[in-house]
Amino acid sequence: MQVPVYNLSGKVVKNIEVSDAVFGAPFNESLVHQVLVSQQANQRQGTSDTKTRGEVAGSSKKLYRQKHTGEARAGTRRSPLRRGGGIIFGPHPRDYRQDIPRKMRRLAIRSVLSAKLSDGELKIMEDLKFEEPKTRQIVQGLTALGIASTVLIVTAEPEENVIKSARNVPGVKTMPANLLSVLDMLSSKMLLMTETAVRQAERLWEQKLVQRGDHASV
Repeated sequence: MQVPVYNLSGKVVKNIEVSDAVFGAPFNESLVHQVLVSQQANQRQGTSDTKTRGEVAGSSKKLYRQKHTGEARAGTRRSPLRRGGGIIFGPHPRDYRQDIPRKMRRLAIRSVLSAKLSDGELKIMEDLKFEEPKTRQIVQGLTALGIASTVLIVTAEPEENVIKSARNVPGVKTMPANLLSVLDMLSSKMLLMTETAVRQAERLWEQKLVQRGDHASV
């Protein structure tokens, strides 16, 4: 598959061949949704906690006698029915983590990359290296490329000057290719990858066949 490569001026400098296995895979909506939900769940801390009637401070003595007071029956002041009492069905610390097989995660990444490219939401840059942090260069480059929405900039390796240049621009996030995830890609409208990041993505997530006797396994 041939795709154009842009420079910071927004001009096409060349066309490159990308892997159909990574950037031309069919979109698997159910799988992408499952991986997205798992990654969102894995980000939850699960530290919220409320006290039950057995944990709140207060006497367990009966407030007043059972009968002949004209009031409703009442036991301890720690009852959930009273102010300052325990919480009946409040949250407690728990682990929200959902494990997803590695093959499923990789397939979901390929699905999203392919969908981004087919929908025109993925652009490839020739290079993205700055001699010093310059926020103006990032803004001018995104404007030249016609990117006015949220964007995820993906480089092959962490580029300190790129990170510092983009961190003050609203809606712009940077990330190395090996940390790319379904959640990160779907959280931004546009995906901007350098050519070296594209090659690294192909090495990381390209579907490979390993021969074992008469059978092939993915």
